Amino acid sequence: MFSVRLRSRLTCPSLQRIAYPSLASHFPRRYATEATIEQRPTDVNAALSRTSTLFKTYKPITPGIRHLRRPLNPHLYKGRPLRLLTVALRKKGGRNSKGRITVRSRGGGHRRRIRLVDFMRTEPGPHDVVRIEYDPNRSAHIALIKNRNPDMEGKKQWSYILACEGLRAGHVVESFRQGIPDGLVEGFVDSKKIRGKGSVSDDDDPANANASLAFGLLRARTVKPGNVLPLRLIPTGTIIHCIALNPDGRSILVRSAGSFGQVIVHEDNGKYTQVRLQSGEVRRVLQDCIATIGKVSNPLWKGRSLGKAGRARWLGRRPHVRGVAMNAVDHPHGGGRGKSKSNKHPRSIWGWLTKGKRTRKPGPKGPKGSNKMVVRERPRGVEKRARS
Repeated sequence: MFSVRLRSRLTCPSLQRIAYPSLASHFPRRYATEATIEQRPTDVNAALSRTSTLFKTYKPITPGIRHLRRPLNPHLYKGRPLRLLTVALRKKGGRNSKGRITVRSRGGGHRRRIRLVDFMRTEPGPHDVVRIEYDPNRSAHIALIKNRNPDMEGKKQWSYILACEGLRAGHVVESFRQGIPDGLVEGFVDSKKIRGKGSVSDDDDPANANASLAFGLLRARTVKPGNVLPLRLIPTGTIIHCIALNPDGRSILVRSAGSFGQVIVHEDNGKYTQVRLQSGEVRRVLQDCIATIGKVSNPLWKGRSLGKAGRARWLGRRPHVRGVAMNAVDHPHGGGRGKSKSNKHPRSIWGWLTKGKRTRKPGPKGPKGSNKMVVRERPRGVEKRARS
């Protein structure tokens, strides 16, 4: 029995390199492999699964899979991530640097490795999408891309980016954060003086007509899903994500699964662009800030169902205790005879109102200078219900 187990372990190429160095030439080491054809499911999985168009469900032979529902993503790579672009995740159980719990109901969970996602996209030139991977630390999927420049090595050659909807292995993405290179489109020379509204002129001058044609060809060449552009070169109405708020900073807005923003208008002064965010808020962003074209991948993530409490524990979510089940000293809803919160308004454990009470006042209704970049606040209350 031991010999069979040992022989099965030595069939692994990585172990054969260690045990038999002479076989190393037969098993060359590779940094990454492309996604292969989807593996055929076993007979047991095929019998239990009930695949639909969007989600995968199971026959309820056990309580844990009765309500289990998972989105179908057959394009995801089934192997492990690139070790070069991962670091170990050290958990703190919701505690801060002083050891006090600042986020409740956190702890445990499966071991993870953090994928180092590139939100700067500073490397220019074409990058080939090698595969689309699952990331346990975020709701969206990530894409492994490879730089075509042969002089790049290590982390400059390989990188993870946030995958947009429709991005697949074999596609090509580019970053124009440093500007449009000369000669990319004949007749177009990039300059920071080129702004959204003033980029195309309606005059009858042939020179302006040629510039208009060159700018149209530039948009057809650069405005593609997964490409990074400054807002000044993105036409109005374009769906975007991974929006930066600093021209030299990383992308920080619109990064969760299925979310997207939209370029509304380029202001006449040539300094700001108005962008509608996922919440419905319209915000002014500097035109030199970058954004990625397209919608964030995995839009079906919100429709999943874990099916049992154990899967929540695997994700590091501990049980959440209701306020009415606590004592009076532990929660405003606690205490009393029977299950009742004594006609109190819903409150948090610290006594804050939790339903309907406004805690942040951005824009003109709030304190002076609290958020002067907000043009229109996100819909609330009746307006939000009417929108949905």
